[in-house]
Amino acid sequence: MQLLPVPVLTPADVAAAADRIAGRVRPVAVTPDGGGGGVRLALELLQHTGSFKARGAQNFVRAHREAGTLPAAGVTIASGGNAGLACAWAAREAGVRATVFLPVNAPAVKVARLRGYGAEVRLAGGEYAEALAACEEFAANSGALASHAYDHPLIAAGAGTLLAEIRRQVPGLDTVVVSVGGGGLFAGVATAAREHGVRTVAVEPEHCRALNAAIEAGHPVDVPVDSVAADSLGARRASMTALHAAREGDVHSVLVPDEAIVRARRALWDTHRLAVEHAAATAFAALTTAYRPAPDETVCVILCGANTDPATLAD
Repeated sequence: MQLLPVPVLTPADVAAAADRIAGRVRPVAVTPDGGGGGVRLALELLQHTGSFKARGAQNFVRAHREAGTLPAAGVTIASGGNAGLACAWAAREAGVRATVFLPVNAPAVKVARLRGYGAEVRLAGGEYAEALAACEEFAANSGALASHAYDHPLIAAGAGTLLAEIRRQVPGLDTVVVSVGGGGLFAGVATAAREHGVRTVAVEPEHCRALNAAIEAGHPVDVPVDSVAADSLGARRASMTALHAAREGDVHSVLVPDEAIVRARRALWDTHRLAVEHAAATAFAALTTAYRPAPDETVCVILCGANTDPATLAD
C-alpha cells in the first residue's frame, strides 16, 4: 500500500496567505488587557461573517483564482456553520457561485444567512456526513471546486495569518491560546507561532478532543462528540496537518469541561460585553482551569467567533 505524504504547512504558506488576503479581511483588534496578568484578547469575532473562517475562505478562493483553477461552476462546501458562511461570502466577493450543502434539519436562520450571501443552498440527509457525500457528488458531476471546513492547507494557512497581526500589537508575546475543532485554525496559528518561538495552547472540550486524542495515539483517530461547543468544535477526527503542527512546535494540548466553557462565555459577556459562541469561550475557559499563565507571561486568547444566539447568554 502506498502511503500518502503528510500535508505539512509552512510559515511561507501563511505569509503567502497574508499577502493574498490583505485588504480583504478585517485586521484583528486586540484588547490592551483582557483580564489582568498580561492577558490580551484577540477579537476575531468581529471578522467578516462573524468568525476567523473568512480568512481561510478568502485564501482558498483567491489562490485558485490566481492559479486559474477557479471553475465556472464556482465553489461548493458542506457546512451550515461558520465555514459555509465564510465560503459563501468569499465566493460572492470573488464574483463566483457558491453551492452549500446542509442537513435537512439545519436551522432556518442559517439557511437565510447563506442565501443572504448569495449562496445556493441544498439540503441533503439528516446529518453532516450525508450532506458531505452529496456535496462531493455535486463537485464530481458539476466541476465545482470543493472546499473544506478545516482540512485543507489553504484554509489553515489563511487562519494562521492571525498570528502576525497579534504579534504586531502584543510585543513580547509568549503564548497564544486557541480553541480546536478539526484543527484548521490551530494548524495555521501554531505554524506561524513556531517560527517566532511563541507557545500555542490548544484547547478542546473534554468530550470533543480530536486533536488531544490524535497526539495521544500518534495518528488521527475518531472520537465521540458531546459538548456544548460541538456545533463548532465537534470534529470527529483532527487533520494530519494539525497533528504535524502539534508535533513540531511548542504546543500544550489541554481539555476543559463544559461547565467552564459556559462560565467563560458568561464572563466574557458580563465583564466585556462580548457575545461569543461557545467555541470562542472554550479558549478563554482554559485560563481558569487547564492553563494557568506564569505571572510574567504575556498571553493572547483568540476569541474566534460570534455566531451565537445572544438570548442564551443569561442561561
